Amino acid sequence: MPTVSVGPRRRADAERSIARIVSAARKSLSSDPDASVDDIAKAAGVGRMTLYGHFRTRAELVEAALVDALRAGEEELSSVDLTGDAREALARLLGSSWSLMAESMALLNAAQKALPAGRVRELHAAPARRVEELIRRGQDDGVFRTDLPISWLINVLHYILKGAAEESRAGRMEAGGAARVVIATAQSILVALPPDLHPSPK
Repeated sequence: MPTVSVGPRRRADAERSIARIVSAARKSLSSDPDASVDDIAKAAGVGRMTLYGHFRTRAELVEAALVDALRAGEEELSSVDLTGDAREALARLLGSSWSLMAESMALLNAAQKALPAGRVRELHAAPARRVEELIRRGQDDGVFRTDLPISWLINVLHYILKGAAEESRAGRMEAGGAARVVIATAQSILVALPPDLHPSPK
């Protein structure tokens, strides 16, 4: 009888196994940033050796989970309407970004512990680029301030989102009102200052 290759089937099985593990890692790390490899393997319904067959270290697994979360987030953020007034577009973008940050706060904490800081920034390059392009457009339109470095303004927005997520997670801020607080805070910082209020050069 002819021999039937099982290569494609094995690859498909491996891909499904990887998908289960990454999904379990996202859920586990989003609940507990210190979740162990054993915890994740149990949640995925696979053995420890199977998990290590796909991910050699916990750091590799954490990175895969973060990449998957960012991919899903990018799908959502790419559908946000950024046309029209830059201030209104920023409000829409921050509204969506806030919900994503709130959901992945613990996962981000896990990544910051397990991965080099440069790698975490690299993985967030696409979201940061979207924000930068929007801020530059607002600056060109005269609605966003130009007296501070744009890299600093982007970081400030990230700190606002992260801070709101931490406050909500700690129960000090209602989730329903967090988006409004994030948007109001960000806009108060980015709004263009009248010429007479700009800091005088030394």
